[in-house]
Amino acid sequence: MELYIRLGGISLRIHRMTATFGKLRGSTLELQNGLNILQAPNETGKSTWCAFLLAILYGINSRERDRAGFIADKNRFAPWSGVSMSGRMDCSTDLGELTLTRATRRQTSPMGEFAGVYTGTNEPVLGLTGTGCGESLLGISREVFERSAFIRQNGLSISQDAELERRIAALISSGEEGTSYTEAAEALKKQLNRRRHNRTGQLPALEAELADLERQLADSSALARQLADARAQAEALAARVETVQGELAACDRWEAAQRRRVLSDAAEAARQAEDRAAQVREQLQRDQIPENETIARLRGAIVNLETTRKAVDKARSERDEAMKALLRAEAAVNESPFAGQTAEEARKSAASVPDSAPWPLSELLPSIFLGALALILSIISILGMNDAFADAIFFGIPCAIGALVIPIYKNHKWQKETSAFLKKHGVSSAAELRMQAAAYAKLWEARDAAQANANAKSAAADTLYNTLTSNEQGILLEVRRFAPGAFDIPTADQLLRSCAVRRKELAEAESAAREARLRCDLQAQQTPEADVPADEPPAPVRSREAVSADLEAARAALAQARSAADHLTGQLQALKNPEDLRARRAALEEQRAGLETEYSAIRLAMETLERANTALQNRFSPELGRRAAEIFAQLTGSRYSGVVLDRSFRLSAEPAGDPVFRDAALLSAGTLDQLYLAVRLAICDLVLPPEKQVPIVLDDALANFDDQRCAAALRFLKEAAGNRQILLFTCHSREAEFFAGDGEVSIQRLTDAGEEV
Repeated sequence: MELYIRLGGISLRIHRMTATFGKLRGSTLELQNGLNILQAPNETGKSTWCAFLLAILYGINSRERDRAGFIADKNRFAPWSGVSMSGRMDCSTDLGELTLTRATRRQTSPMGEFAGVYTGTNEPVLGLTGTGCGESLLGISREVFERSAFIRQNGLSISQDAELERRIAALISSGEEGTSYTEAAEALKKQLNRRRHNRTGQLPALEAELADLERQLADSSALARQLADARAQAEALAARVETVQGELAACDRWEAAQRRRVLSDAAEAARQAEDRAAQVREQLQRDQIPENETIARLRGAIVNLETTRKAVDKARSERDEAMKALLRAEAAVNESPFAGQTAEEARKSAASVPDSAPWPLSELLPSIFLGALALILSIISILGMNDAFADAIFFGIPCAIGALVIPIYKNHKWQKETSAFLKKHGVSSAAELRMQAAAYAKLWEARDAAQANANAKSAAADTLYNTLTSNEQGILLEVRRFAPGAFDIPTADQLLRSCAVRRKELAEAESAAREARLRCDLQAQQTPEADVPADEPPAPVRSREAVSADLEAARAALAQARSAADHLTGQLQALKNPEDLRARRAALEEQRAGLETEYSAIRLAMETLERANTALQNRFSPELGRRAAEIFAQLTGSRYSGVVLDRSFRLSAEPAGDPVFRDAALLSAGTLDQLYLAVRLAICDLVLPPEKQVPIVLDDALANFDDQRCAAALRFLKEAAGNRQILLFTCHSREAEFFAGDGEVSIQRLTDAGEEV
């Protein structure tokens, strides 16, 4: 789908536009075929691109002037960068590539330098000029283009225009576009009014002159008096205008004085703020208040003291726990039966107690056997009683008794001593005693470990305490350099807080001084020296608005009075002598008869023209209404089925199922915008040359549509773009999201400079 514009049968397609125009700084806009969605936030140049398209085709009206509420395009779109306005359009035709350029050679004629050449060459396109470029390419004038295919957000409504009427007449009549009903009717009406319009025109003037010929001489003096009164009134009004102008000048002087007073107040405020900052700075220097870095460092050190103090408390607590553990270990050692002995001595003492008696039963059996044998032999000898055995008895019996008693005695003695020793240690065997000695050795070792731990904890607590004391003394010594009264940490911290507050006060004073000086400088820039009166003028009695309105009214009255004086002067000069007046009357009678005949002919022509215009309107309006109704039904989801409009494009809509037409003023704002858009698109279909395929430009025309209305409009525009190019500039993202993934629709997101993202 391509944009075809025809130049004498040559189709043309726009590729790109490059503009230095308004806020655009050599920006380039690429255009694709069919529907182009050009998304950009507000104030990024969408309307500027639309205006540039008009300018490159039709040029800039250099004679247009600014007026109230209106800025001429030559001023409105002057490049912000200060360079000259210029632009370029690249397009292709069946004959080859074409390039259209406009540049500014003279500042009084922006974009007045036009060139249409074949791309890549300097060969001009014959017949293509700057004044006729747009009409040659599009086949319509600028006025028709702006009232049909050029649709702005605030320009959806349709207005009458002679060029549009001529185009409509051409479509429904012979095809000639040289005439317009409005122009023809206006021309006939002027001719009719020239001859007779109420009491003015040629016929009333002739009749009045004929009636007044006899009275002119008598009325000459009266006219002279009226002229004098009119001139006196004009002089009085001129004096009034001069007086009001002086009052307006007084308003200017008073406003200038007010600006000067504001500047003086700002300067005084800046001076006071700077003096305040200087006083605070000097006081800090006298009081030797340290810098913020020193304050922050010392306060951080005080915070760290608290951390060290907590570490000291923790170390002392751990030392106390270690001392308690040492006391418990010593108590456990002292409670042992081996108390007072070393671990080695306890083990040796336990090892000295054997596990069995000195003479075990296995060792005593031979002695007991020999003693018993000796005792038996002694008894036998006694029974024999011979001398030979007397000696044997004397020695044998004691030996036998000794062999039996001595081992038994020794075993008894060992058992008694061992039992006493074991009882002393609270055990019942040597094995238990050795186990008790081993436990005592462990208690001894635990007491030694507890002693070492207590010594280490005490040393750590002492070290931390010494560090805390040293840090406190260091902080206090440094603080006392500027605060001699700081003898403890809380006092030092409070003094440092006070110093920080005073430093903050200085920072705030300096910030306030900078802001006050900035306001003063800004006010000075807005108050030029030449605008300041030397003396103090009084305050005006009335506001500038009232004085301006009074001046405007006085000037209008003065112009009217001067016009009346001129009219009276002409009447006096027209008066002649009686012979001349009678001759004049005869001539006037003849002239009146001719004017009456012309007047009747003109009225007949106007009636005939009105009937012809009515016939043309009856042929065009139904067709336009039918096409507009088709589009309106698509845009509204068939909620409306009919559209009618009169010659002045006053619209009415017919709701579906309701035969009563609703005047456009009764529709909601959103529906009214849909109706206007439908009629504009219908006019494009009916008025624009079909062979030209004129592009349709919509500048935020859907901005006030809700999402449902916007979707319906987008669907229609895509369908309408099947045989022409449509450029939809929008500040919303919903249009691009609606066509996301649709390869038939070109979507561009423009940056602030107008370039594509």
